[in-house]
Amino acid sequence: MAEQINQKQNFLKGIVKDNPVFVMLLGMCPTLGVTSSAFNGLGMGIATLFVLLMSNIVVSLIKSQIPAKVRIPAFIIVIASFVTIVEMVLEAFIPFLFEQLGIFIPLIVVNCLILGRAEAFASKNNLASSIVDALGMGIGFTIALTLLGAVREIFGSGSLFDIRFVPEDANTLILFILPPGAFIALAYLTLLFNRISTKNT
Repeated sequence: MAEQINQKQNFLKGIVKDNPVFVMLLGMCPTLGVTSSAFNGLGMGIATLFVLLMSNIVVSLIKSQIPAKVRIPAFIIVIASFVTIVEMVLEAFIPFLFEQLGIFIPLIVVNCLILGRAEAFASKNNLASSIVDALGMGIGFTIALTLLGAVREIFGSGSLFDIRFVPEDANTLILFILPPGAFIALAYLTLLFNRISTKNT
């Protein structure tokens, strides 16, 4: 019972209290680089969630077999293997998303969120707890990227998930789909998220 409560707390912590993007400010490269639309943010979030979940599972299972001196290189190899799978699947089945995400897909390997959870959590905890941790952090990361992409797409393009709700000739704040807009939107969303989460605690 106590373990189930701890797992629930760990799951919710990754989404709210320790949100990877809005609280811990991890994985800023893909966060700022690919979130010009909600679809891109969702795609990158799901890809990262898959890699995080699978690497946590493998690391938790083989942690006792990895010598301490080579644990970081070993974790990177595990992560890189699942990133390769994601890259091949996207290229084969969702080529337009693969083209949109581009170089940011292989860069998942060096996402400090994934390596950090493997080192700080999965290598020290059992399989069930590692899965819960990965799901919480991964879903929190996905929500953050999708929300950031949605805000930028709404203000910058007048659409959401490529569904346009303003006329094509209407004036939009194109700044939001440019690189500076990513920083502006992230700053305001981080402020809003932290104010809401602080009030609820």
